[in-house]
Amino acid sequence: MEQIGLEPLKIVVIDDDPTGSQTVHGCPLLLRWDRASLEAGLRHPSPLLFVLANTRALGATAAAARLREICRSLEPALKAAGVTHWLVVSRGDSTLRGHFPLEREVLSTELGPFDATLLVPAFLEGGRTTQAGVHQLNGRPVHESAFAQDRLFGYTTSFLPDWVAEKSGGRLPASSVQQLEGELLTAAASGPPGQERLRQRLAAFRDNVCVAVDGERPEQLAALGQAIRELTAPHQPEGGRPRRFLCQSAASLIQGLAALPPQALPPNELARLRRRNGAGSLLPGLVLVGSHVPLADQQLAGLLADPTCAAVELEVDTIARLLAASAPERPLAELGQQLTHHLAALLATGRTAVLHTSRGEHPEPEAAARRRLGLTLAGLMARVAAALAPQLGYLISKGGITTHTLLAEGLELTAVELQGQLLPGLSLVLAPLPTATALPVLTFPGNLGEASTLAQAWRLMEGHNQGGEEGDGGRAGAP
Repeated sequence: MEQIGLEPLKIVVIDDDPTGSQTVHGCPLLLRWDRASLEAGLRHPSPLLFVLANTRALGATAAAARLREICRSLEPALKAAGVTHWLVVSRGDSTLRGHFPLEREVLSTELGPFDATLLVPAFLEGGRTTQAGVHQLNGRPVHESAFAQDRLFGYTTSFLPDWVAEKSGGRLPASSVQQLEGELLTAAASGPPGQERLRQRLAAFRDNVCVAVDGERPEQLAALGQAIRELTAPHQPEGGRPRRFLCQSAASLIQGLAALPPQALPPNELARLRRRNGAGSLLPGLVLVGSHVPLADQQLAGLLADPTCAAVELEVDTIARLLAASAPERPLAELGQQLTHHLAALLATGRTAVLHTSRGEHPEPEAAARRRLGLTLAGLMARVAAALAPQLGYLISKGGITTHTLLAEGLELTAVELQGQLLPGLSLVLAPLPTATALPVLTFPGNLGEASTLAQAWRLMEGHNQGGEEGDGGRAGAP
């Protein structure tokens, strides 16, 4: 197949929480999806536009309504921005938690028809791989992990065709799911004959068939991304029609689709974005930990082992009792003020303040009550962090709902620009503040890393691994 003169591809990623940009850089992340915001995002020179929909924090009905709202603003925005070659990615969790197949169904109805939905949950940077259709976490079937026991999005199998059948209640039987094998992707990464076989395989899909895609190495997903870019281009050779694919994927495929150059700022330079006060002294940091998965518990314990980190616990049972009262707003506001004063006093000493929820999952019997509790906790943490923001040099936010609520509600942002990754999978964004320089915010997924990763990220932001940067200009507790 001769090389097609490709038009620029705009990749629109609808992210079910704010952490799916964890393999890319230099692109806008929208926290609003009105037509004007989308059009501005589409005019950005990056090939990527992330829409942080946060649907994983919602029930199915509300998530579907939000997706429809985004789609109905997106289509006219694409036309107004003059974008003709575009691809939509529904970015979801690499440990298979989320609203599947709801996202596929809503996006297909609103933006289809599609020839295939490519299910690509591999997130190589986080140890999530797919081999022979079996999705794995660090080499073990992911259904054996704690993530599969999620009370809202749990599952019992790691074989993707069976997982599709389970999550769809049998509406999408396992026998209807096609597989795109790792061997084919490896051959496509090796040269033109393999590339042509992959294109032919993709071009043969019809009627929005669900396709489970293997992924073990970056070159496999890069080859897949190249084939998708070529097959979806508006102008095909010999009068062929462009194919239309919906990608339901984790973060690694997005880099394969965009084929970005290295990020402009290496990790040590990202850490040096930490803010200083008017005298040039480094300002202290705040860490938020809302995620309650076991990995987050281990990471929090590792961070708090350092005596220069000071913990403040937000008791989940206390919030649950307040929500059960007839008028919880005033006591919640008073609690927020108390937390703010306590944390401000810690920050004034130059220590890193760590605001975290009590560990474990609160045993709310109803899904709606669990979501309300989670959103209330995130909202309270976000308001406290926003009140402290002018005093901060940086902020680390662990947990998808925690981070989205911080950016969208606490800091009241409409968009942020992604700078790059401090560590694999950990993205740093700059959050504009009304009366100060932009605040570096490290977005930290709840399910990512090893027990030491949170402490490692904190040490980088503190300058411990940067040849004495911590001592450059000293530290200060207030601007």
